[in-house]
Amino acid sequence: MTSIDRPEITSEAFGDAENPPLLLIMGAMASMLWWPEAFCRELADAGLYVIRYDNRDTGRSTKYPPGKPPYTFDDMADDAIGVLDSHGIGKAHVAGMSMGGMIAQLVALKHPSRVASLTVISSSPMGMDTSHLPQTTDAYIKHSAAGADVDWADRRQVIDFMVRDTKAIASTAHPFDEAGMRAFIEQDYDRSGGFLSATNHFSLKGGDEWKGRLHEMTALLLVIHGTSDPIFPVEHGEALAKTVAGAKLLRVAGGGHELHPDDWDVIVDGIVAHTQPN
Repeated sequence: MTSIDRPEITSEAFGDAENPPLLLIMGAMASMLWWPEAFCRELADAGLYVIRYDNRDTGRSTKYPPGKPPYTFDDMADDAIGVLDSHGIGKAHVAGMSMGGMIAQLVALKHPSRVASLTVISSSPMGMDTSHLPQTTDAYIKHSAAGADVDWADRRQVIDFMVRDTKAIASTAHPFDEAGMRAFIEQDYDRSGGFLSATNHFSLKGGDEWKGRLHEMTALLLVIHGTSDPIFPVEHGEALAKTVAGAKLLRVAGGGHELHPDDWDVIVDGIVAHTQPN
């Protein structure tokens, strides 16, 4: 029996537990499978002990009735620490993508002693006014609005929509593998038992006490951002890197809001270099 305070969080590790640990935090509606196993193994082969996990309401972790999630972004940041605790890890390198990048920023602010370094991919500065920055593209907003007409309990409708979604956020520099993506989304859907509860991520609140406090971050920060990201245009990554002292920015040419296999080398090399002592 899991309570709201102590959800069951499913995690998986790759590599040698003696190596420096790297905790991966995925974004909205996304289970840990969105950190592809082959990507995790590349990081592990480069000398890291890699841990990925299912956020609440995704994958095999605790799920809640859709519509009113009884948890906040702060709870999700605490979940990340709980995963480290469950693996007996005191301090880890942390990487987050999209909403997971915002959760990762919260982890670094709330639990600075647990974060050896921070990598934020395809995300936006947390708790900062970004209204002056370029916003989500009109084309993606239009696609997203169609999500309101999807019956999230209908497997075929959901998978079709999610395939269109991944195409809408894909790299402009590399081909989109529609058949491969459909097979992956089907696998994720079936493993998760559907995505209905994952829509809770769009109603989340929290992190209020950290508004305007990004400059307090002590973790060494690497920002990785695709130059063609339609959800958070690259200026969001640039703004985050400017706000945190000593941060570095790695632009992925033509990169979308995704981890395209053709960009893995650049991303993996960036993360590995960032996690090594100077």
